[in-house]
Formats: sequence, C-alpha cells, structure tokens
Amino acid sequence: MLDPQGLYEWEPKGLAVADLALAQDSAGLVMLYHFDGYIDAGETGDQIVKLLLDGLPHQVVARFDHDRLIDYRARRPLLTFQRDRWTTYETPKLELYLVQDATGAPFLLLTGPEPDVEWERFAVAVRRIVERLRVRLAVNFHGIPMGVPHTRPVGITPHGNRTDLMPGHRSFFDEAQVPGSAESFVEFRLAQAGHDVLGVAAHVPHYVARSPYPDAALTALEAVTAATGLVLPNTAHALRSEAHRTQEEIERQLAQGDDELVGLVRGLEHQYDAVAGAETRGNLVAEPVDLPSADELGAEFERFLADREGDSGH
Repeated sequence: MLDPQGLYEWEPKGLAVADLALAQDSAGLVMLYHFDGYIDAGETGDQIVKLLLDGLPHQVVARFDHDRLIDYRARRPLLTFQRDRWTTYETPKLELYLVQDATGAPFLLLTGPEPDVEWERFAVAVRRIVERLRVRLAVNFHGIPMGVPHTRPVGITPHGNRTDLMPGHRSFFDEAQVPGSAESFVEFRLAQAGHDVLGVAAHVPHYVARSPYPDAALTALEAVTAATGLVLPNTAHALRSEAHRTQEEIERQLAQGDDELVGLVRGLEHQYDAVAGAETRGNLVAEPVDLPSADELGAEFERFLADREGDSGH
C-alpha cells in the first residue's frame, strides 16, 4: 500500500486552531463524518451536513486529494459555459473541517464525495487523522429506505462499538448483507483499530426515500447531539420547520393520490403499530406481522442505489 499521507494534506492555519482546541480540552474531539454518493435515503446525511456548514463557524483542517479518489466519469463535476468559453468549474471537495457548536465547543466534520477507489488507503488515512487529532468518538449518519409510514416517528438503527450511547434503540436484524460504502468501511476499520465509533441510520419511508425527508435528518441529528453532547439548536430548528412543511406536502399528495398509495400507507401503519405494541409487551411474536427479511433489506438497498446511480448518469 502506498503511504496514506499522500492522500491528504494539512491546512496549517486550521491545524493550529485544532491543536489549540485540543490543548484546552484533554478529553479529545468528536468527529462527525458523512460522504455523498452512497445510500442516503431522504438525503438525511446531506441535509445535516449542509445545515452545519451553512449555519456554524468552520475552517478547513485537512484536504483530501480528490483527483486521486474521485472517478470523474462516474460523477462528472459541473462546468459552466457562457457564450463562447468555459467560465467556472465545481471542484470536488473532500475536506475535514473544524466546526464550533452553539456554545463555541469545537468538533470535526469530514465530508465530501465518497471515494471511488483506494478505500483501504483512505481508511488508514482517516485513522491517522483520528489519532493525530485525538478524536474520542467518530460518528457517521445517513438514511436507509424502510417499509415504514411517514405518519409515525422515525426509527433509528444504531451501529458501531458505542451503541450504548443510544439506549432504547435496537436493530431489526441479526445479520444482513448490503452494498458496501466508504463510510461503513471507515467505521469498520476504526473499530478494528480500537477507536470508538457510532453509526446512526434513520429509517426513511421507502416511498419518499428519493426526496429530502427532514424528519429523518432531524431524528438523526437529535441522536447525534444526545450521544456527543454537541449543542446545535439552530440546525435542529431549521429541520423542524422543514419537516412540518414536508409532512403537509405528503398529506396533500396522498389526499390527491390513488387508492393504492393510500392503502400502502395504511398497511404500513398497521404493521408499525403491531410491532410497537409487541415491543411494549416484550414479545415480538405476539402479533402476526411480517417483517422484511435480511435479504429483502439488502435488495431494497440495491434498488435504491441503482436508481440513484441511474439518475446520476453512472
């Protein structure tokens, strides 16, 4: 393997500020991370990242070599043409930021397009950054398409070696195989190296999974803040407002829709309530409800990913 250091470079000013923050807090920093390009139903992770960078003070600490990691023919960067020449180019950016929450407390955010190649080398590079900046907890977040109704609270599947930070949540499956991602692979390698990692997967109704679903982003963000202690009220407020508008729009479309769609939602509500009732009684077999199998979950992931890649011109 080539030296992972060749995949990224430090931004001296940002690194100096990060080192100062570390000197003032021996507990270490939290690092949030999310990469665009994989399964992110409801644009859950993308919404959170955008609100964090739009609403909070931040600066670059490190930059990854996008020219080495990104397959431009799979995800073609946009060039703007005006009259007789090219005028602008949207350079892909895979960067590590130092961000301040509402109290001024610093944390890290690693985000950008998902690397297409050299995952092993990339994972080692991220591990070295984690160790250099004494990251105490790495947290990733995204949405997954599930057979759940929009009329019920968004569920969460926690994963990683610090699921104890999210009590009261459980996984639906003992084992499932789904298409891999750089985000999950980094979690896997960090955990193997003995670092604390937590993943937050919000359950997004599959019939709205390809559109922004603020309810999922809000639920995931609240889970992240509860697990990390970060204070992000402005971001949460913006998501609550968007979630209310989105719910109203979904209900409006259902009122104008066909009976088949309405029947689907009502059936999902019945299934959800039956499972919730069984959980309350501590007996998952008390209700005759058919939960999706691990194979069905994997197939749903693959369909969602294929649809997304088709829309992107892969």
